[in-house]
Amino acid sequence: MTENKPNQGDAYGQILEAIDSGIYRPGDRLVENELAERFGMSRTPIREALQRLETQALLSRDGRSLIVASLDHNQLSELYVVRSTLEGLAARLAARHATPEEVRVLREMLEDDLLLTGDPAALARTNRRVHRHLASHNRFLVQQLDLVHRSMALLASSSLEVEGRSQAAMDEHAAVVVAIEAGDGETAEAALREHISRAYRTRLKVDALKAENSGLL
Repeated sequence: MTENKPNQGDAYGQILEAIDSGIYRPGDRLVENELAERFGMSRTPIREALQRLETQALLSRDGRSLIVASLDHNQLSELYVVRSTLEGLAARLAARHATPEEVRVLREMLEDDLLLTGDPAALARTNRRVHRHLASHNRFLVQQLDLVHRSMALLASSSLEVEGRSQAAMDEHAAVVVAIEAGDGETAEAALREHISRAYRTRLKVDALKAENSGLL
Protein backbone atom coordinates (compact mmCIF):
# COMPACT_ATOMS: atom_id res chain seq x y z
CA MET A 1 0.00 0.00 0.00
CA THR A 2 1.44 3.38 -0.98
CA GLU A 3 0.84 6.70 0.72
CA ASN A 4 -0.95 9.45 -1.13
CA LYS A 5 1.46 12.18 -2.18
CA PRO A 6 0.32 15.73 -2.96
CA ASN A 7 0.55 16.64 -6.65
CA GLN A 8 2.28 19.77 -7.86
CA GLY A 9 -0.95 21.79 -8.06
CA ASP A 10 -2.29 20.74 -4.67
CA ALA A 11 -1.60 23.68 -2.37
CA TYR A 12 -3.34 22.07 0.58
CA GLY A 13 -1.37 18.83 0.23
CA GLN A 14 1.94 20.60 -0.19
CA ILE A 15 1.48 22.84 2.85
CA LEU A 16 0.34 19.86 4.88
CA GLU A 17 3.39 17.89 3.75
CA ALA A 18 5.65 20.81 4.72
CA ILE A 19 4.13 20.86 8.22
CA ASP A 20 4.35 17.08 8.51
CA SER A 21 8.00 17.01 7.46
CA GLY A 22 8.95 19.77 9.91
CA ILE A 23 9.64 22.53 7.38
CA TYR A 24 6.99 24.49 9.23
CA ARG A 25 6.73 23.82 12.94
CA PRO A 26 4.23 24.82 15.64
CA GLY A 27 4.31 28.59 16.07
CA ASP A 28 5.72 29.30 12.59
CA ARG A 29 3.89 32.01 10.65
CA LEU A 30 2.55 31.14 7.19
CA VAL A 31 2.45 34.00 4.69
CA GLU A 32 0.51 33.73 1.43
CA ASN A 33 3.05 35.31 -0.90
CA GLU A 34 5.95 33.37 0.61
CA LEU A 35 4.07 30.09 0.22
CA ALA A 36 3.05 30.97 -3.33
CA GLU A 37 6.69 31.59 -4.22
CA ARG A 38 7.87 28.41 -2.49
CA PHE A 39 5.35 26.19 -4.27
CA GLY A 40 5.29 28.05 -7.58
CA MET A 41 1.59 28.85 -7.72
CA SER A 42 -0.76 31.79 -7.41
CA ARG A 43 -1.99 33.12 -4.08
CA THR A 44 -5.60 32.02 -4.66
CA PRO A 45 -5.07 28.27 -4.12
CA ILE A 46 -2.70 29.09 -1.26
CA ARG A 47 -5.35 31.24 0.40
CA GLU A 48 -7.98 28.51 -0.02
CA ALA A 49 -5.60 25.91 1.41
CA LEU A 50 -4.83 28.07 4.43
CA GLN A 51 -8.53 28.56 5.09
CA ARG A 52 -9.07 24.81 4.92
CA LEU A 53 -6.18 24.13 7.29
CA GLU A 54 -7.51 26.73 9.71
CA THR A 55 -10.94 25.09 9.62
CA GLN A 56 -9.28 21.78 10.52
CA ALA A 57 -7.51 23.51 13.46
CA LEU A 58 -4.09 22.82 11.97
CA LEU A 59 -3.52 26.57 11.79
CA SER A 60 -4.53 29.19 14.32
CA ARG A 61 -4.78 32.98 14.42
CA ASP A 62 -2.14 35.18 15.98
CA GLY A 63 -3.58 38.62 15.43
CA ARG A 64 -4.02 38.89 11.67
CA SER A 65 -1.45 36.18 10.96
CA LEU A 66 -1.92 32.45 10.58
CA ILE A 67 0.51 30.23 12.44
CA VAL A 68 0.99 26.48 12.67
CA ALA A 69 -1.09 25.43 15.65
CA SER A 70 0.30 23.72 18.72
CA LEU A 71 -1.36 21.30 21.13
CA ASP A 72 -1.63 21.96 24.83
CA HIS A 73 -1.55 19.19 27.45
CA ASN A 74 -5.31 18.59 27.38
CA GLN A 75 -5.48 18.51 23.60
CA LEU A 76 -2.57 16.07 23.49
CA SER A 77 -4.36 13.78 25.94
CA GLU A 78 -7.58 13.95 23.93
CA LEU A 79 -5.72 13.21 20.71
CA TYR A 80 -4.07 10.10 22.12
CA VAL A 81 -7.38 8.82 23.52
CA VAL A 82 -8.96 9.04 20.07
CA ARG A 83 -5.87 7.61 18.40
CA SER A 84 -5.77 4.64 20.77
CA THR A 85 -9.46 3.89 20.23
CA LEU A 86 -9.38 4.15 16.44
CA GLU A 87 -6.11 2.31 15.94
CA GLY A 88 -7.11 -0.40 18.40
CA LEU A 89 -10.24 -0.95 16.33
CA ALA A 90 -8.13 -1.00 13.16
CA ALA A 91 -5.95 -3.76 14.61
CA ARG A 92 -8.99 -5.79 15.66
CA LEU A 93 -10.53 -5.49 12.17
CA ALA A 94 -7.21 -6.32 10.53
CA ALA A 95 -7.04 -9.56 12.53
CA ARG A 96 -10.48 -10.41 11.23
CA HIS A 97 -9.99 -9.48 7.57
CA ALA A 98 -6.28 -9.40 6.67
CA THR A 99 -5.22 -11.77 3.91
CA PRO A 100 -1.86 -13.58 3.93
CA GLU A 101 -0.66 -11.10 1.31
CA GLU A 102 -1.59 -8.16 3.53
CA VAL A 103 0.21 -9.70 6.49
CA ARG A 104 3.25 -10.16 4.25
CA VAL A 105 3.12 -6.45 3.35
CA LEU A 106 2.98 -5.54 7.03
CA ARG A 107 6.03 -7.66 7.73
CA GLU A 108 7.88 -6.01 4.84
CA MET A 109 7.04 -2.61 6.32
CA LEU A 110 8.51 -3.68 9.65
CA GLU A 111 11.66 -4.88 7.90
CA ASP A 112 11.95 -1.54 6.08
CA ASP A 113 11.66 0.27 9.42
CA LEU A 114 14.70 -1.58 10.74
CA LEU A 115 16.80 0.42 8.28
CA LEU A 116 15.59 3.71 9.79
CA THR A 117 16.39 3.21 13.46
CA GLY A 118 18.89 6.07 13.35
CA ASP A 119 16.44 8.50 11.75
CA PRO A 120 13.51 9.17 14.12
CA ALA A 121 11.82 11.67 11.77
CA ALA A 122 11.81 9.25 8.84
CA LEU A 123 10.76 6.40 11.11
CA ALA A 124 7.83 8.46 12.40
CA ARG A 125 6.58 8.89 8.83
CA THR A 126 6.92 5.21 7.93
CA ASN A 127 5.42 4.29 11.29
CA ARG A 128 2.25 6.08 10.21
CA ARG A 129 2.20 3.96 7.05
CA VAL A 130 2.00 0.79 9.16
CA HIS A 131 -0.85 2.17 11.22
CA ARG A 132 -2.75 3.33 8.14
CA HIS A 133 -2.37 -0.05 6.47
CA LEU A 134 -4.08 -1.72 9.42
CA ALA A 135 -7.25 0.24 8.70
CA SER A 136 -7.27 -0.41 4.96
CA HIS A 137 -10.41 -2.56 5.03
CA ASN A 138 -12.60 0.29 6.28
CA ARG A 139 -12.53 3.50 4.25
CA PHE A 140 -14.27 5.51 6.95
CA LEU A 141 -11.76 4.40 9.55
CA VAL A 142 -8.95 5.39 7.19
CA GLN A 143 -10.47 8.87 6.83
CA GLN A 144 -10.74 9.36 10.58
CA LEU A 145 -7.20 8.13 11.17
CA ASP A 146 -5.94 10.51 8.50
CA LEU A 147 -7.43 13.39 10.51
CA VAL A 148 -5.75 12.12 13.67
CA HIS A 149 -2.40 11.72 11.93
CA ARG A 150 -2.64 15.23 10.50
CA SER A 151 -3.03 16.53 14.04
CA MET A 152 0.01 14.48 15.07
CA ALA A 153 2.01 16.69 12.69
CA LEU A 154 1.44 19.55 15.17
CA LEU A 155 3.70 17.87 17.71
CA ALA A 156 7.11 19.50 17.72
CA SER A 157 8.93 16.22 18.29
CA SER A 158 8.42 12.48 18.08
CA SER A 159 8.49 10.02 20.96
CA LEU A 160 10.75 7.97 18.68
CA GLU A 161 13.52 10.51 19.33
CA VAL A 162 13.92 9.12 22.85
CA GLU A 163 16.81 6.68 23.13
CA GLY A 164 15.58 3.10 22.91
CA ARG A 165 12.03 4.05 21.93
CA SER A 166 12.47 3.27 18.22
CA GLN A 167 13.42 -0.35 18.87
CA ALA A 168 10.69 -0.73 21.48
CA ALA A 169 8.11 0.64 19.05
CA MET A 170 9.17 -1.80 16.35
CA ASP A 171 8.94 -4.68 18.82
CA GLU A 172 5.44 -3.52 19.73
CA HIS A 173 4.48 -3.38 16.05
CA ALA A 174 5.78 -6.90 15.61
CA ALA A 175 3.57 -8.13 18.47
CA VAL A 176 0.54 -6.55 16.79
CA VAL A 177 1.35 -8.24 13.48
CA VAL A 178 1.79 -11.63 15.17
CA ALA A 179 -1.69 -11.30 16.68
CA ILE A 180 -3.17 -10.22 13.35
CA GLU A 181 -1.58 -13.16 11.56
CA ALA A 182 -3.08 -15.47 14.21
CA GLY A 183 -6.51 -13.90 13.67
CA ASP A 184 -6.62 -12.87 17.33
CA GLY A 185 -8.48 -9.55 17.26
CA GLU A 186 -8.63 -9.09 21.01
CA THR A 187 -4.87 -9.49 21.43
CA ALA A 188 -4.14 -7.33 18.39
CA GLU A 189 -6.29 -4.50 19.74
CA ALA A 190 -4.78 -4.75 23.23
CA ALA A 191 -1.24 -4.78 21.83
CA LEU A 192 -1.92 -1.75 19.64
CA ARG A 193 -3.52 0.19 22.49
CA GLU A 194 -0.54 -0.58 24.72
CA HIS A 195 1.78 0.60 21.94
CA ILE A 196 -0.05 3.94 21.78
CA SER A 197 -0.09 4.20 25.58
CA ARG A 198 3.68 3.72 25.78
CA ALA A 199 4.23 6.31 23.08
CA TYR A 200 2.07 8.76 25.01
CA ARG A 201 3.87 8.14 28.30
CA THR A 202 7.21 8.63 26.56
CA ARG A 203 6.04 11.91 25.07
CA LEU A 204 4.89 13.18 28.47
CA LYS A 205 8.33 12.47 29.89
CA VAL A 206 9.98 14.31 26.99
CA ASP A 207 7.70 17.33 27.41
CA ALA A 208 8.27 17.38 31.17
CA LEU A 209 12.04 17.30 30.67
CA LYS A 210 11.88 20.12 28.12
CA ALA A 211 9.79 22.23 30.50
CA GLU A 212 12.26 21.56 33.32
CA ASN A 213 15.25 22.48 31.17
CA SER A 214 13.48 25.60 29.94
CA GLY A 215 12.94 26.71 33.51
CA LEU A 216 16.65 26.41 34.20
CA LEU A 217 17.66 28.76 31.39
